[in-house]
Amino acid sequence: MTRVLLGSGGFRGEARRDFLCAEMREFFGDIQQLLFVPYAGGDYDKYVNLMIDAGFHAGYDLVGIHTFDDAAAAVENAEAVYVGGGNTFRLIDKLHSNGTLQALKQRVAGGMPYMGVSAGSNVACPTMQTTNDMPIVYPPSFDSLHIVPYQLNAHYFDGATFVKHNDAFEQHFGETRLDRIREFHECNDAPVIGLREGSIIVHEHGKALLRGNSCAIFLKGKKAKEVADGSDLFDYL
Repeated sequence: MTRVLLGSGGFRGEARRDFLCAEMREFFGDIQQLLFVPYAGGDYDKYVNLMIDAGFHAGYDLVGIHTFDDAAAAVENAEAVYVGGGNTFRLIDKLHSNGTLQALKQRVAGGMPYMGVSAGSNVACPTMQTTNDMPIVYPPSFDSLHIVPYQLNAHYFDGATFVKHNDAFEQHFGETRLDRIREFHECNDAPVIGLREGSIIVHEHGKALLRGNSCAIFLKGKKAKEVADGSDLFDYL
């Protein structure tokens, strides 16, 4: 049974952090240690320490994968894996180059719990092509874990962006998330979930339950569907 927890990000603030940690405890249960993958960040030690200091360990022993000599072997022996956010290009490049991508796919297929947030959620998809990130490195492939059957756009928000200039807010006329997802569907067919801040998707028992916020689902050639908190996303895909 595949068990996957995907978060959009935006869990800063006590209420959202407590929500996420409660969901983590329900999802991971009685395990002792989480293998944390900080590859989307720059300074791995600093990243792990920040997660611990901010309370995002949810009471589990958070151990960085970079502290092991053999990253793929660390995945093979892990109780569960938590892949953190940051730059998705940097993350997928590292997963391909050190052999952890295939190790993760095999372990998750065998039932190991997988958690990802932001970039860590992007790489759970068939590809990482619906990331918001700048391509700061050139990965050998956009292919990702494909442990969920859809694409995900993390930190999704609707409509235009307004920026503060002096004391006034002015509209920024750059592309919206809707524009970017429409571009994706001009060249690709996979459904895309626009996952809003502070929300998660929990894959268990053949369902993909949305928790924490509503989301938008984009199917090629169709208008976006608004889906309510608590829904099984498989009913809409």
